[in-house]
Amino acid sequence: DSSMTANIVYSQYKDESQMNDLMVLIGKDLSEPYSIFTYRYFINNWPQLCWLAYDIKDAPPSDGSGASVGKMIGLVVCRLDRHRNQLLRGYIAMLAVDSTYRGHGIGTQLVSSAIQTMISQKCEEVALETEVTNTGALALYTKLGFIKHKRLHQYYLNGNDAYRLLLPLTETFVYLPPEDTVPEIMDAPHQEETQGDDARR
Repeated sequence: DSSMTANIVYSQYKDESQMNDLMVLIGKDLSEPYSIFTYRYFINNWPQLCWLAYDIKDAPPSDGSGASVGKMIGLVVCRLDRHRNQLLRGYIAMLAVDSTYRGHGIGTQLVSSAIQTMISQKCEEVALETEVTNTGALALYTKLGFIKHKRLHQYYLNGNDAYRLLLPLTETFVYLPPEDTVPEIMDAPHQEETQGDDARR
């Protein structure tokens, strides 16, 4: 539905004023709640790897920074560090899209934007975990080139298994959205393995 996606803009995390909306959006679907310290661990250390999606329809003209704010409807939170002192590995910790906006490629665009940022920082591979029953997430990541690395038995507190997915990276990322669907990108200033347990990834 192009009428819905026409009003979606994407930006990197800017400041603490966005934290509450971010926590509320993630918390809607979490079976295992995060503490504020978990959010701050990722976002304060890697703000450039937190990408947000906003619906700016009916938004006020500007917040003074030159960009409409709108309603936060999606986000991805990641980190980037050395894995076992070897590969520079990106890690997708959280991914959430408001239920009324799913099925329009917003999650794919968020993850793609984060991976492109990782590539610019010389990332060599990206990892994440997702529930084996989460067919939507598995389809999204498979489309982006992720492969199943291993099955983690009873990984989540609810007893469900997880797949660990890996994406080996080259200089050119495999996913490029069609030119006529590339969204507007809003500029934002750029500002260890804790276990990923977000069932929506």
